Amino acid sequence: MMRREFIARGLTTTSVLACQGISSLWGADHSSTLFNERNSNLPKFENGARLLFQGDSITDMKWGRNQNDRNHYLGHSYVFLLASRLGVDMAKANLEFFNRGVSGNKVSDLRKRWQKDAIEMNPDWLTVLIGVNDVSQGRGQPVDLKKWEQDYRHILNQSRRANPKLKIILMDPFVLRMTRLNSDAQWKYWRGEIDKLGKIVVRLAEDFNAIHIETQKIFDQAANQVSAGNWIWDGVHPLPQGHELIARNWLQAVAKATNK
Repeated sequence: MMRREFIARGLTTTSVLACQGISSLWGADHSSTLFNERNSNLPKFENGARLLFQGDSITDMKWGRNQNDRNHYLGHSYVFLLASRLGVDMAKANLEFFNRGVSGNKVSDLRKRWQKDAIEMNPDWLTVLIGVNDVSQGRGQPVDLKKWEQDYRHILNQSRRANPKLKIILMDPFVLRMTRLNSDAQWKYWRGEIDKLGKIVVRLAEDFNAIHIETQKIFDQAANQVSAGNWIWDGVHPLPQGHELIARNWLQAVAKATNK
């Protein structure tokens, strides 16, 4: 019995130390009691705010395409995690969450469906994560950066014209070196193109006074402390803990911006 207790205590201590070792990845401590809406670590939203999330498969994660199907309407990406967390910690705020990510989408695809899936959704907050398919579907060719920025800028301009008070959150596209991206040639191409797109996102965030989340940097730091395979399973798509990493850093960034 004493040996078992010793082992249990050892495992508990190791787990705590491991969590402390990577605590900087998680952002702010969002611990709170039920309905603790005065927690300064929580974002501030107007009552009834509509939060729209746009992107590709990383955002999509099999949301049900039917807002009335409350079992599946948010999918199981970082969007689901944010809705569940804020739905408890800010229950009285009556926030509404909408996932309109579509697997396989490039920024040009967002532009094609933007009127229906963004403008007509009438969001108060817009989060966009896009870019990896522009690289993956490029068949080894460089992304047309001028066209990519034009399409991205177009949808943001449309959204701001429709709602001048719209709050925008832009996240960098990201990849990690593993599986299909593990060869030197593949990694050089993928990471090179992703970094170019990330620089455009920085510029757009500045131009639209948007909250910018350095998602690539976040995953790089995570992979330096725990293997890349702990966060992403194929170099592109996050595992559950990868989605949690996105969600926690989203919360931190939005809380910082709204609690100034």
